[in-house]
Amino acid sequence: MLQRESLHQRGRDRRRRWVRPVSAAPRLRELTPVECRVLGVLIEKQLTVPDTYPLSLNALVAGCNQKTARQPVMDLTESQVQEAVDELRGLSLVLQSSGSRVSRYEHNTQRVLALPSQSVVLLALLMLRGPQTAAELRIHSERMHRFADTSSVEAFLDELASRDPALVVRLPRAPGMREARWAHLVGAAPALQDTFEPDTPPAPVTASLQAEVAELRRLVDHLYRELGMDKPAA
Repeated sequence: MLQRESLHQRGRDRRRRWVRPVSAAPRLRELTPVECRVLGVLIEKQLTVPDTYPLSLNALVAGCNQKTARQPVMDLTESQVQEAVDELRGLSLVLQSSGSRVSRYEHNTQRVLALPSQSVVLLALLMLRGPQTAAELRIHSERMHRFADTSSVEAFLDELASRDPALVVRLPRAPGMREARWAHLVGAAPALQDTFEPDTPPAPVTASLQAEVAELRRLVDHLYRELGMDKPAA
């Protein structure tokens, strides 16, 4: 019974934070958008399609140009992806697998940045989908890691933000939004004007909707008359 509870506890995040010396954080140059996309794809595919991981160059290009779960959508060429891979290999963030006729690539993010796997997942999501709230990150991470709750996500984000240099930043809350969004700092810091989405304008009142409202009012008036009741004043 005790062993079962121990295994169950080990698999949950709860709100436990991974503590590391801030001064030991490695410093990397700012990654380009293409490099961020390549690194994010490698992290994602390692956890979602492990049978085909490490990835060939063709699979990596397809993952970078994927139309879903990507913001922004890119249309990268094979040469662009290969150039990004070569740069990331120079930073030890990507490794090339040997022993195959086709070159295959895997990421080395967890070791290079000295991060727990949960933090690596959050960085990948921010690199692939752009700024997101902690609640959105928890939903989008389901296939890669199941966080116990939103507070657990926030704990790992706070840890990433407290590093020197910081790897994520909490953005000012945009008008009309209930929660603040987070962005990664592995690449260029997001421009604040680009992080605010315009408020959705109210839906116009159509003629058909006005007719339906008028019909409902007539029906209510008829019911009051049938029941012999006085209609309350508006």
